[in-house]
Amino acid sequence: MAHQCERRGRQTGEAPLEITRRHFFRECGVGVGKIALASLLTEAFSRSAHAAPAAPKAAGPLSLKRPHFAPKAKRVIHLFMSGAPSQLDLFDYKPKLKEYEGKSIPPEVIGGQRYAFIRSDAAALGPQFKFAKHGQSGAELSEVMPHLAGVVDDICIIKSVKTDQFNHAPAQIFFNTGFGQPGRPSMGSWVTYGLGAETSELPAFIVMSTGAGISGGAANWSSGFLPTVHTGVRFRNQGDPILNVTSPAGVDAQAQRESLDLIGSLNRRRLERDGDPEIGTRIASYELAYRLQTSAPELMDLGKESKETLEMYGADPAKPSFARACLLARRMLERGVRFVNIYHEGWDAHSDVVGNLRGNCAATDRACAALLKDLKARGMLDDTLVIWGGEFGRTPMVETNTALGRSKGRDHHPQAYTMWLAGGGVKPGITYGATDELGFNVAENPVHVHDLQATILHLLGLDHERLTYQYQGRAFRLTDVHGHVVKDILK
Repeated sequence: MAHQCERRGRQTGEAPLEITRRHFFRECGVGVGKIALASLLTEAFSRSAHAAPAAPKAAGPLSLKRPHFAPKAKRVIHLFMSGAPSQLDLFDYKPKLKEYEGKSIPPEVIGGQRYAFIRSDAAALGPQFKFAKHGQSGAELSEVMPHLAGVVDDICIIKSVKTDQFNHAPAQIFFNTGFGQPGRPSMGSWVTYGLGAETSELPAFIVMSTGAGISGGAANWSSGFLPTVHTGVRFRNQGDPILNVTSPAGVDAQAQRESLDLIGSLNRRRLERDGDPEIGTRIASYELAYRLQTSAPELMDLGKESKETLEMYGADPAKPSFARACLLARRMLERGVRFVNIYHEGWDAHSDVVGNLRGNCAATDRACAALLKDLKARGMLDDTLVIWGGEFGRTPMVETNTALGRSKGRDHHPQAYTMWLAGGGVKPGITYGATDELGFNVAENPVHVHDLQATILHLLGLDHERLTYQYQGRAFRLTDVHGHVVKDILK
C-alpha cells in the first residue's frame, strides 16, 4: 500500500509524506475491504468447514482427526474393475433375456436410450454362462466366479447401481470423485482429509494398477483442490515401488538426513511466513520419502508370507499380478495405510464377452476371495471395507460390428449394474436391489453412485454433507449436492 501511495505521489507531483490517512482510505478502500472480507471468511471457514468439529489443532496435514461419529470401518480396499464387467453374465441372471435372444428388446423398455456402438433395436444377448445358487444366502453367481461363490455369505451384492456417465474416463472419474471431469478430489483424498493417517511410514492413500491402463488416469486418485498431501501415491508393479526411492551411489544415510534437515528448516521458515499448505505438503513428502527407503522394501517383500498364503491368493512374489496386489493391499492395511485402490483394467467387452470374462475372472476371482478369507482370519474384515465393481455395466443387447471386427459383445450400460461390498459394517450374505426381467432398468431399490459414496463415508464415521472444503467461494463435498446413505445394507 505504501508503495502504491509513493507511486501516486510521483505521478501527481505530491510529496509522499504529505499523503494523508484520509487519502489512503479514499484511494485504497476497495483493497482494505477485500482484506477485511478475507479475514471474516477465513474465521468462518475455520469454525465450520472441516470434517472434525472440536478436534484438537492438527500438528500436520495428515494428523489423526476425529470422525463425526463412531466408525464401523477404519480402512478401505477398493477393487476397481475398470472397463465395466458384464453384470448380466456374472451376477444378475436373467432367464427371460435368453428367451429374447435374437430379438429386439421392446422399445418401451429402451425408452429412447442411445448407444455409442449399437442401435437401440439391437438383438438381445442372453446370459453366456451357467448360474447356480451358493451359500446359506442362496445368491446366484456365474460359473466363472467359483472362488467368490465360496465366500458369498460374506459379501453384500448390490444389483441396482446406476451412474450418470456413459463413457469410461468420465464414469471412472465420476465414481471416484463425484464429478465427471478431472479436477475434484478423489474418494481416498477425501477420506485422508477427513480422518488423517494412521502411519507416518507409508502413504495414507496408495494406488496400484494391474491391467492394461486406466482410462481416467491420475484424475481418479487426484486430490483436486485439496492440499496435494492427500493425493494417492502410485506404487509400481516391478522394481522400486516408487521411482528414485533408492539413494544414489555415494549418498549415505547421514548425508541424506543432514540434507533433509536443512531443507526442512528452510521450508518450515517459509511455511511460517507464507502459510501456503503446499509447503507443508512438500515437507511431509520429503520426510515420507526418506522413511519409504526402509518401509517400502519391507512392505514389498512377500518372501515372508507363508507358502499357504501365497497359494491361497495364487500370487508369485516375483511376478506382477492382481493377486500380488491384493496380498500387498492386506500388508499395507496391517501397516496403517488408510485407503488402497487396485485398478484392474480390461473388462471392456465390446467383443467376445465370453473370452473377456473368462480371462479377467481367472486373473481376479481367486485373489478377491482370498483377500476376504485372509482379512477375516486375521480379525481385520470387521473394520475393513472392501469394494468391488466397475464404472458402469453392459447392455442386455449384443454388439456386433464386422467393420470393427466385433461380435458377441456388449456395449456400455449406465442404467443398471452390479457391485459388491464386504466387511466394515456392511450386512453379509444379502442381495440388495433388483433390475427388470431383461436387466435393462433398475426395478427395486436404486443405488446411485452418489449414494454409494455417501454410504462409504458413513461407514468410516464421516457425514458426507459435513465433510466439506471451501474452494472458489463455496463448500464442496464428494457427493456435491446429492447422495443418501443406503441404510438397508448396514449392520
